[in-house]
Amino acid sequence: MGRADRPRGLLKTKEQSKKIIPLVQDLNYYFQKGSYYHSKNKLSKALLFLKKAIEIDPGNAESHYHLACLLSQSSRLQEANRIFKHVVSNLDPELTECYYLMAINYGLMDDMHKAQHYLQKYLQASPDGEMAEEARDLLQVMEESGDEEIYYTPALTGQENEAIEQWLSSLDHDSLIEMFTDENFTSLLQRALYQGSDSLKEKVICLCGDVKSDPGAQLLKEFAVNPWVKERLRQLALLELKKIFPQGRVSIFNGGQIVEKDLARYLPPAPVWQEEWQAVLDCVFDRMGRSTYYSDEFFEDARAIWLDFINQAYPDMPRIIKPETWAAGLEYCLVQFHFLNLTQEQLAKIYGVSVSSVGRKYKQIDDLLKIKQKAFQNMLAYLTYHEREDH
Repeated sequence: MGRADRPRGLLKTKEQSKKIIPLVQDLNYYFQKGSYYHSKNKLSKALLFLKKAIEIDPGNAESHYHLACLLSQSSRLQEANRIFKHVVSNLDPELTECYYLMAINYGLMDDMHKAQHYLQKYLQASPDGEMAEEARDLLQVMEESGDEEIYYTPALTGQENEAIEQWLSSLDHDSLIEMFTDENFTSLLQRALYQGSDSLKEKVICLCGDVKSDPGAQLLKEFAVNPWVKERLRQLALLELKKIFPQGRVSIFNGGQIVEKDLARYLPPAPVWQEEWQAVLDCVFDRMGRSTYYSDEFFEDARAIWLDFINQAYPDMPRIIKPETWAAGLEYCLVQFHFLNLTQEQLAKIYGVSVSSVGRKYKQIDDLLKIKQKAFQNMLAYLTYHEREDH
């Protein structure tokens, strides 16, 4: 074994042994390593080191605080809030930023009562704190919306989502222009924006941009400034607002605060292609290439599905630990879209993964893209077309 391959700290010779400085793996070591991996966006490694730091010193408030921040970033919001609460209740009452971050997390969990409670609690504890202005802005947004049903009414059911989407699709442009003058219609769109499925939300956002009415623009402005909407949907709302106000400025929630955005200079963030995304495509193409089941156009469809999923999921693209599971899920999406005769069990065996993992990855992709729904719509359109041709 060469010197470069030896673990650090084990390079010992007779001459050098007295010069070796032992590596002290104390609280500071693990905390710094956790911070380093956090800065590199390697959250799983950062979590491991911060948890080790807490094991060494369970009373260190800063370690707990940073762990909760990492958990928030990893969408483990309930767990993060338990730690934030533990910090201010038992370790360091002066770390009042915990209240503000708890409010944001509760908002992301659609618990607006608690979100409002902890924003107020933060302002009571730190009226001149670093986040005080942002907290007041958020409370003002909640109060100015004036429509508490946005926050507290139950989510639309699957049948309601589908019915509203189909109804909106049936309206022509002139009808939509007229409908936007009806308060009941705009109230329905408002509820769909906050309580509907992502697919319905996208439909409403695009309709507002296409019609270019004042009520529709107002809906998009309120949506863009709301701190508790998905970033991907906020970016879509900004693109539609840019259609309405090419040279305008709008307020948006960004980086924990409300800021002004110049729409003339606005460009949506584009995903930077990741190696693990390519690994999934390589895996599924390799497997499809060794099969006699697929012609060339199937490869393009698989690529299109994968790119569409990445673009819609970004910036909340899930981590890819094992490309084979995602490749199997992606191929099953292709199977469903083209009504092919391959089962999840068969694909699981081919890719060497579990059947349940194929189902989970397929569901994650289908939840965003509605693969099976689009397949049936395409089939229905095809059959309708040929029925007309036959007559």
